[in-house]
Amino acid sequence: MDRRDFLTATKTKKTKPAISPLGTYRTFSGINPYTGQWTATEVIHLLKRTMFGAKKADVDYFASLTMSQAVDELVNPVAANPAPPVKEYVTTTTLGTNPDANILQGTTWINDINSDGTVQSQRRASYKKWWTGVLINQDRSIREKMNFFWIDHFGNEASDVGNANWVYMQHALIRQNGLGNFKQMIDAITKDYAMLRYLNGYLNVAAAPDENYGRELLELFTLGKGKDSQYTESDVKEAAKVLTGWRVNGTTYTTFFDSARHSTASKVFSSFFNNTTIAGRTGATAGQLELNDLLNMIFAQSEVAKFIVRKFYRWFVYYEIDAATEANVITPLADIFRSNNYNIKPVLSALFKSEHFYDVLNQGCVIKTPADIVIGAVREFNVTMPAQTDWDTSYGHWNTLYNFMVNMGLNLHDPANVAGMPAYYQEPAFHEIWITTDSLPKRNQYTDLMTNNGYARNSFRMQFDFVAFAKTLSNPGNPNDLIDDALKYMYRLNLSPQVKQQMKTQMLLSNQQYDYYWTNAWMAYIASPTTANFNIVNTRLKDLFRYLMNLSEYQLC
Repeated sequence: MDRRDFLTATKTKKTKPAISPLGTYRTFSGINPYTGQWTATEVIHLLKRTMFGAKKADVDYFASLTMSQAVDELVNPVAANPAPPVKEYVTTTTLGTNPDANILQGTTWINDINSDGTVQSQRRASYKKWWTGVLINQDRSIREKMNFFWIDHFGNEASDVGNANWVYMQHALIRQNGLGNFKQMIDAITKDYAMLRYLNGYLNVAAAPDENYGRELLELFTLGKGKDSQYTESDVKEAAKVLTGWRVNGTTYTTFFDSARHSTASKVFSSFFNNTTIAGRTGATAGQLELNDLLNMIFAQSEVAKFIVRKFYRWFVYYEIDAATEANVITPLADIFRSNNYNIKPVLSALFKSEHFYDVLNQGCVIKTPADIVIGAVREFNVTMPAQTDWDTSYGHWNTLYNFMVNMGLNLHDPANVAGMPAYYQEPAFHEIWITTDSLPKRNQYTDLMTNNGYARNSFRMQFDFVAFAKTLSNPGNPNDLIDDALKYMYRLNLSPQVKQQMKTQMLLSNQQYDYYWTNAWMAYIASPTTANFNIVNTRLKDLFRYLMNLSEYQLC
């Protein structure tokens, strides 16, 4: 069900975009540069899609730029990468021996080689807490959303990989390449330690080629399995032979090529690949040379660019790709991708500067991920978090937020399978998969908890502070302006005047008739912020925002 079927947004009722007479297309807009207005509405749409949440301070900042400047800054991060995760856990002792004693509390474990199963389980938990904190503290760029995208794209399950060091190494590799060159990233991920372990690449030898990675390289990572990806089973087998010989060093956590395990036979591919033959090679450079040939052959197919652009589209714009979108958006963006030698930034820049991206039909039409619900709310309400130097308290709170996401169906770096999160590939439901009879109540439980008393650890309480949030708005003493401003930042759809009047009367005015019942209460608090005055406005604001976050419209981004 599309949101247009069950929500009655005033904006969408009034707007009549170009729709085919037969009603077969959502919109005919394409990637021509957007020339419309650049207001908070457009900025918030851009930020909610490219970041986790749209903080008011970020909205104000990007609104001071032109649209083109804003997009350029988003896709060109300059902030340093986050510091690595630290040991915040306590290991148990076995026969008087602590298997992780050489790592001090509060220092990083990423360079420590350790095969103890309990330690690795604790480190994987530490990694996920850390990543949650990174999402909360993200810089003003698309980097974290892209990192999230690529980790899902490559679909490795951290619990299956096992060793947290390998998982973090893959995360760091993707972070380094996520806004760079896609072809180079595929080369790097092919030789990545976690990937070689996860898809059995390290077991792929000439005497018994393992097809696991070769299959996913074609089906999931580059070409997809659509109607225009007509590679054959034989192609999978030949690709597997090309990839024989790559190994892992369990002592140093490095990967290397072993020519003695490599298939030196020529590899012959189908007509889909123009009957390409990759010559078998010998020696220390054989693995990389044949990998280069394989990737050159794959990336010569136009479907690679289209497949990845479709994934970008479903991630950042909308889940449905109809004929008009394929022709007007996917194909020209894929052309940009190919003409820029598979560099990622030009594609994203063209998309986020396009008339299609800001089309009214593409605003407020996708269901928030659990990360958008949990992390987005923490950021948008500017929840105070403990100092990162207080690693014990910080990791404890990040763990709480991580578990909220897990309960809603999102486990960081642990998708359901190698295909990633079903919401981005499972037809026809796609993003609707996020909402179930189990997950929707848990979304409401999270916002209710954070609205009421929040969560405390080490005497530090994490909760929504709506009084502080209201102070950042333009005119919080006026109940009408307060509601309109709150909706502007929280919602992508407007509510009817009747609903807003009802909320104002019941919650801000305490069922009184006149606006001054709220104005007087707010001004009294501002003039004298006593506990009694604070409690009056805080109680009313809690009622208002709890109601807003329990409406179906809040689930849309």
